Amino acid sequence: MFRILFVILWAGAAVLHAPSSRADGAQIARGKYLVTLAGCNDCHTPGHFFGKPDATRELAGSDVGFEVPGVGVVAGPNLTPDHETGLGRWTAKQIATAIRSGVRPDGRVLSSVMPWPALAKLTQADTDAMVAYLQQLPPIKNKVPGPLRVGEPAPISTWKLMPPRKPSGG
Repeated sequence: MFRILFVILWAGAAVLHAPSSRADGAQIARGKYLVTLAGCNDCHTPGHFFGKPDATRELAGSDVGFEVPGVGVVAGPNLTPDHETGLGRWTAKQIATAIRSGVRPDGRVLSSVMPWPALAKLTQADTDAMVAYLQQLPPIKNKVPGPLRVGEPAPISTWKLMPPRKPSGG
């Protein structure tokens, strides 16, 4: 009888002290702070580049693309956990890999517009906090077009990135 009671108490204590797979409030708050500080909203929230970010669709994907010479048009995708148009099918590890190494789950390397080389310097704890914040956002359905190849018509407003012109004459 004593052994059975001991096993039940030990198992219960193990469950109570097991690390949670869900993020806690402090980690999510840290993630929101880091996402804000990193400027993720700038490129991933509709309306930002028009001077009126849509707070009801925070991080749901940009409505402006960047035309990069020799690359095409890229736009900040939907970072909400929507399963069809956002990160909802991505694992936490896949999101962290995209943030820190610029590689999507399908192997495609993100555009240089995404500052992943700077974000590669994040600590694992900070990356985990950002991922936890993104995963707890409300899912918002918003299909962002792209990436588009050079010459492919863009169905959204674009900013064209132009290399500096070489000075004419001697």
